[in-house]
Amino acid sequence: MVIITPLLIALNLLMFLYTQNDYELNVRYGLNMLFTEQNYYWQPLTSMFMHANWTHLLMNMAVLFQFGVLLERELDAKGRYLLIYFVGGLITSILSYLYISNFDQSVNLVGASGALSVLFGWFALKDPHLRGGLIVSLLLISFLPLMMGMNIAWYAHLIGFGIGWLAGYFI
Repeated sequence: MVIITPLLIALNLLMFLYTQNDYELNVRYGLNMLFTEQNYYWQPLTSMFMHANWTHLLMNMAVLFQFGVLLERELDAKGRYLLIYFVGGLITSILSYLYISNFDQSVNLVGASGALSVLFGWFALKDPHLRGGLIVSLLLISFLPLMMGMNIAWYAHLIGFGIGWLAGYFI
């Protein structure tokens, strides 16, 4: 029975509704320089449940539903699924923060795509039949929006994929 993925989707929706159109909440719960400057240590976790707009939320939740349900069924153990999603997402957030802290300190990272990329990486390692398509998908969702002038955290996608790939060796 699939129960974790709908709960994650609900958490994303609730966080989006709570922080939508509120600059102060977006800065407080998104991942930005306040993480280290003001000891906002919750940001790597809370930023995974925030989204910039409805389109961002709906796209990420469609991917979460597709891959989350598959992973939840594949692992047949809720604890391992949550471990991959949360630990992988947290590591991705922290490494993404380290990247932005060196290049663009004005960024406020939001979105589930880093954690979702962890799922991509896990599946790419575990299923050679999906590997090529997942890599192409990752590259498209990472760089096509950039070419269209959209500001996205492409590095979080790549970092998350790598974390997921590594997690596949251990889980």
